[in-house]
Amino acid sequence: MIINTFSYLWSTTAIDAISELAQNGYNTFEVPISSPHCWPEEIPSAERSAILATLNENDAKIRSLNAGGYDINLASPAASMRRKSIEHITSVIDLAVAWDVPEVVISPGTRRPMISPSLESVYGWMYESLEELIPLAKRAGKRLLFENTPYCFAPTIAELADIVGTVNDDALKIVHDVANAAYIGDDPVSSLRSHHESVALMHISDTGTETWGHDPIGTGVIDWNGLGKAVHETIGVDNVVLEVIREENTLEVFAKSMHDLSEAGWKLE
Repeated sequence: MIINTFSYLWSTTAIDAISELAQNGYNTFEVPISSPHCWPEEIPSAERSAILATLNENDAKIRSLNAGGYDINLASPAASMRRKSIEHITSVIDLAVAWDVPEVVISPGTRRPMISPSLESVYGWMYESLEELIPLAKRAGKRLLFENTPYCFAPTIAELADIVGTVNDDALKIVHDVANAAYIGDDPVSSLRSHHESVALMHISDTGTETWGHDPIGTGVIDWNGLGKAVHETIGVDNVVLEVIREENTLEVFAKSMHDLSEAGWKLE
């Protein structure tokens, strides 16, 4: 299973987190793009090469880089902000090239909650951004993954699948975050079964419906038995990212999560 290094966001760099995790038996990772954990402009060429060497020494690989969605907006009404967002994602794609990372997670964008622009306009700005980003990703040999997030203007898997279908290019797929889905009332199991052909990765963690979380397995509302069966019958566990976020006792929390998934019938070997 892929491990997200989000829990180490403020305590250490991504490569140091990966080194610790690799020593504890994990070998495939997703890295959130956030300073100081991992920020393209802060990693010069020589350091990128050194980090790649460290990955190889640890027999570790990065499956995806998560470019984030709070600081950027591909659907901004302002062309200059869309441009800055494209430039940021391009810098993440460049980092993915340096580290041989196949996929980059992005957000479709956000919509002002009061006196909102029309959805027609918001979708138009997003598609305009994709017209530039998708060719960039393809030239680099990378794939972009839209993540369902509660603050996005298209927060459900069905809405993201519609976008992927409209674009109709293998360079754009979905990462299905089950905690994000459950928090907004979008059933994670039925969403996966209905739209798995558009899903390339899945983030797993638990959550309540009153408080949005990325909590340990079995502490929230997710049907882990049903989800495990759906994963086995669709995308496979190799495309699943453990994204439980806990700054304290991180290794113990991850180990227990793996145990609890096995107890719920997940085939992790």
